[in-house]
Amino acid sequence: MRRRPPSRSATTSKSSAFQSPVFNFTTIAILGGVFVLGIGIGIAFSSTTTLTPSNVASREFIDTKAPNPEICAQYGASAMVMDARLFVTLNPFNVYVGQPSMRPGCVIRQNNWAILEQRNLVTSEQVRDCKNRLNTFGFTGNLDSDKPDIRCIYQNEAAQNFFLTQPGAVAPPQGTERF
Repeated sequence: MRRRPPSRSATTSKSSAFQSPVFNFTTIAILGGVFVLGIGIGIAFSSTTTLTPSNVASREFIDTKAPNPEICAQYGASAMVMDARLFVTLNPFNVYVGQPSMRPGCVIRQNNWAILEQRNLVTSEQVRDCKNRLNTFGFTGNLDSDKPDIRCIYQNEAAQNFFLTQPGAVAPPQGTERF
């Protein structure tokens, strides 16, 4: 038995099905418009930042909440200070971490320590000890109050900002990294 070639009407009906696809130019244009509109709405929602204590979303918010923000911006950098207690048992060996507390703070550049000395907040001996260890001072609490918490702090050179190591990230100027 010999096979017959398909009739002409069968081939034209198949080709006409391919000529009127589900995704024609109008449908593609509408879907593209919806896509662009969706991106625009997403950007609008994500860029409306609420600056509340539960949502610290920007460096500017941290700068305004730093103790003595004018002094901090001029002589150092604002910081988030985290205090946590660690408990280590040796027999059996275990490490326990207490609930950390977060508060605003400030790190003073080494060449601006005089501001702390002029206010009699640190002694010349404390300055000498901190300088000998190549550290700097950081504080929490208002400098004009009775009890600001000022400490000699160590800059951890091994700490890395992994946000800056991503492809396309712009690194800060080198002069701002060392305090």
